Amino acid sequence: MAIRIGQLMHVYPNQYTEYERRHNNLFPEMKAALKDAGAHNYSIFLDKKTGNLFAYLEVDNIEKYNNIANSEACKKWWAYMEPIMDTNPDQSPVTQDLQQVFHLD
Repeated sequence: MAIRIGQLMHVYPNQYTEYERRHNNLFPEMKAALKDAGAHNYSIFLDKKTGNLFAYLEVDNIEKYNNIANSEACKKWWAYMEPIMDTNPDQSPVTQDLQQVFHLD
């Protein structure tokens, strides 16, 4: 059974187009790292009024997925995205994990 993950992030208002462009050209090694970590059904939605992003993905194993943060592909992606969104000191996106309260199969 897949584990569903929901997160909030934030992109700078003048960077909406660039954020989408970069994701439409996701580094092949980042795409492979996500797949290798068991990520699937990954979508990101933008609220253009606020710059808030809602990310949804499913993973098979949360520990395996969380290890992606240690990969070179992920660190390269974070450095690439850092100038256009809110990030932590390690360049990872500032995220707020959401608690699932309802799901309809």
